[in-house]
Amino acid sequence: MRKVADCRDYPSEMNCTLTIAGEEQEVVRAAAEHAVSVHGHADSPELREEIRKGLKDDVPQHA
Repeated sequence: MRKVADCRDYPSEMNCTLTIAGEEQEVVRAAAEHAVSVHGHADSPELREEIRKGLKDDVPQHA
């Protein structure tokens, strides 16, 4: 099942609205890269685990 990471689920001064969907490993990698490049977080195993825990199942729009 595809997974989704949505920046709106996390507190942010930027009010970021980015949503990333795909296979779990893809989403964790892309969300970590986004967290580092846009939000100034340090890439770490802890960051990636926090992202992984926050993932939701993708609900297909065309189902």
